[in-house]
Amino acid sequence: MLATPQIIQTTAEKAAVIHLTVPRNEMMKVFGPAVGEVMAALAAQGVQPAGAVFAHHLTFSPGMFNFEVGVKVLAPVKETGRVKPSMLPAEKVARAVYSGPYEGLSAAWGELDAWVKASGHEQAGDLWEVYSVGPQSTPDPAGWRTELNRPLKS
Repeated sequence: MLATPQIIQTTAEKAAVIHLTVPRNEMMKVFGPAVGEVMAALAAQGVQPAGAVFAHHLTFSPGMFNFEVGVKVLAPVKETGRVKPSMLPAEKVARAVYSGPYEGLSAAWGELDAWVKASGHEQAGDLWEVYSVGPQSTPDPAGWRTELNRPLKS
């Protein structure tokens, strides 16, 4: 289920990320270990996460995901191994919250993208998801919440 989308202006936010380019069907294999690696690097640097885990998809090609998996932070992060400092961008976005299991995200994005088009907006090239409530919070997928952010061209 997708909540009513809104158009908002985001602010740039510091993040610690790992950049990955993987076949689409391998995303779930690499995602969890990458999150663990980011969290371990933050703990070693004494930096606290300042929000939920996100995936910032940078470009799209058939069958491949080119994205950063990470978490927002308030303090600067030093590059260590694959973990690097990054930013979630300041952009005008269409934002909606999807409720349900991750298998429904593709349909939720389709619904958001249809709303964007019907509202007379044009999508930019990237997008990001913030996993606000997930399996780490509740085992029931019906309770999972994912914030969808679709940047818009001005």
